[in-house]
Amino acid sequence: MTAKVRVRYMEKREFPACPVETTLMLISNRWKVLILRDLFTGTKRFGELKRSLDGISQKVLTENLKAMEADGLLTRRAYPEVPPRVEYSLTDTGESLKPVIAAMFDWGSDYMKKNRSPIGALAEALNAALH
Repeated sequence: MTAKVRVRYMEKREFPACPVETTLMLISNRWKVLILRDLFTGTKRFGELKRSLDGISQKVLTENLKAMEADGLLTRRAYPEVPPRVEYSLTDTGESLKPVIAAMFDWGSDYMKKNRSPIGALAEALNAALH
């Protein structure tokens, strides 16, 4: 049983003159950043991503995954099984965002500590994946 990997390449398009704006264009919404967060700990199935992203609809998750695939941040691997199994993994480009997300993690951790807010248990696994 061979998995089918779909690779989409980003269309040729104009990018902003500012690199920060380009980065924001690629990971500009909360869901994309949280999808990256989840994939830094390894390959995930659609249902795993859906469960970990509290409040996201199936439609919005699908749209974000397709956009991230088109931007070259992740790959989608579909297995010819019943029921269908689809897995998502970060590409090298997606992995290259690790320092950006790690900086966000560190800043958020510091902010939570200063405000005496407990850090969740899942943060330990993410911390290990990012550092």
